[in-house]
Amino acid sequence: MNDAAINLAQKFELFNEHWQPKVVAEMNDYQFKLVKVQGDFVWHSHADTDETFLVVEGELRIDFRDRSVTVSAGEMYVVPKGVEHKPFAQSEVKMLLVEPKGVVNTGDIASDRAADDDVWI
Repeated sequence: MNDAAINLAQKFELFNEHWQPKVVAEMNDYQFKLVKVQGDFVWHSHADTDETFLVVEGELRIDFRDRSVTVSAGEMYVVPKGVEHKPFAQSEVKMLLVEPKGVVNTGDIASDRAADDDVWI
């Protein structure tokens, strides 16, 4: 057990790339991942799990086929399992993702945006 708190601001300083989540903690079978995003992502879904987006800095839009949701700094949104979605950020957004260990960021879609799994910082 680590006695030090995890400083999210310090962790965000350790990387610059977009759409490449980095694990900062685990709880049971869930991982807490930091990610910086900007621009358009890919349409995808996660058949077996919900996905939680907690915006730390910036403003994220999550597009669905029939609507969109805006998530601002200090807010979170849970995309239910199986729901197709596409995140978008006009400017850089810093987020915390909460999802089960082993979840691929692009879901079941093969894409060059697929991140390596289980990268810790």
